[in-house]
Amino acid sequence: MFGKSVTKVVQDCILDSGIQAKVVAEMIGKPYSTLMREINPFDSSAKLGAETLLDIMKVTKDTRPLKFMAAEMGYSLETLKADKSGEYRMNYSEQYDSAEAG
Repeated sequence: MFGKSVTKVVQDCILDSGIQAKVVAEMIGKPYSTLMREINPFDSSAKLGAETLLDIMKVTKDTRPLKFMAAEMGYSLETLKADKSGEYRMNYSEQYDSAEAG
């Protein structure tokens, strides 16, 4: 039996979301048939892009693919806490920009 793959986790993310896959495809601006190929763990000729993955996680509100990838790399994730104003501690792009500048 095959172990879990990130593609299978993404497929599960969509199938478990309660949102029909056709609706997910429409919401992320991807043809349904293309999305279904990209999330099929047995179709090695279609690849799921990082931007599409991010869009899927936003639409489904499911971070399992991100958690799976982190665990595969030996990391774990934690949710950022909002401060008193309701804003997150620091936007990732701000962290990235400051790291690039320094």
